[in-house]
Amino acid sequence: MSEDGRRAPVGSRYADQRPYVVVTDLGELRGPTTGEAQLDRRLNWSGRAVYDLGNPRRLASMYETVLREATHVEELQTWLDGPTLLRLWPDLVLPPQVRQLWEAQFPHLAALRRPAA
Repeated sequence: MSEDGRRAPVGSRYADQRPYVVVTDLGELRGPTTGEAQLDRRLNWSGRAVYDLGNPRRLASMYETVLREATHVEELQTWLDGPTLLRLWPDLVLPPQVRQLWEAQFPHLAALRRPAA
């Protein structure tokens, strides 16, 4: 049920109702780029919260997790790096709602995506 007491539309999915967040400027993203990062349990409740940022797959996994789970802009600012996000964007596996939100805010992200095979 929403804050105003209304129910979600019949057939809607959690991902369609979930509030995702986005920054207003990619320059705000100044998260770690080297070493290891350990996400807060709230962001990564699955148990693999330590990410080796030198490992490309773990780095991408951390970005996917933060983009999907962050509920405050401060979390994005803490864990993501703008230039790294740009580099990873084409290969990140994200819910369509997250991708659409970010690409609406930053249209140049959509241009980075690889064409479907």
